[in-house]
Amino acid sequence: MLTSYSKILETAVNEIAKLPGIGRRTALRLALHLVNAETVEVETLAHALTELKSSLKICKYCFAISDHDVCEICANPKRNPNIICVVQDIRDMIAVENTNQYSGVYHVLGGVISPVDGIGPGQLKLQELFHRIENHPVEEVILALPSTAEGDTTNFYIYKHCAEKAPKISLLARGVGVGEELEYINEVTLGRSLITRISFESQYGSVL
Repeated sequence: MLTSYSKILETAVNEIAKLPGIGRRTALRLALHLVNAETVEVETLAHALTELKSSLKICKYCFAISDHDVCEICANPKRNPNIICVVQDIRDMIAVENTNQYSGVYHVLGGVISPVDGIGPGQLKLQELFHRIENHPVEEVILALPSTAEGDTTNFYIYKHCAEKAPKISLLARGVGVGEELEYINEVTLGRSLITRISFESQYGSVL
């Protein structure tokens, strides 16, 4: 225990250790790094973290995190607003962007349907997606959700609600393995899977 010589350090370690993937040893190492860092560096970090909570916004169109009410992608006139890539969260959106193979816009669901975890359609941005498709011209909806049971369930749910409204609904090609999360797939593989995407009907036509 650190409390024998510094309750302040102990408190800092406890708070840092609450972050995902950070154990107490790593938390202690990070805390000691901050102790030895220049004051301006620590103040800059503290300010950035405060801004993260107080100033960050959610894009009113795609629900990605943004500095403004409309994110840079949705506001970019060079992006095709009629092609919507549906992703689970901002990490997957970043993964697709990093491929440099996509020029449409996004829709961030905020998760996938998972009854086991108590997550139903009403807790995701699904109705907002359906509203976008119903009220704006759409050329294609790309379902870029995880290749998991929950991801497939969400894919089917979206397809059933949008099949008659979206001219084309597609999936990432099989370069993305079953059970893989997009954020952990290398950019080349993900980019190829995006370029060679397949129609939803051709993949699941036998069970529709």
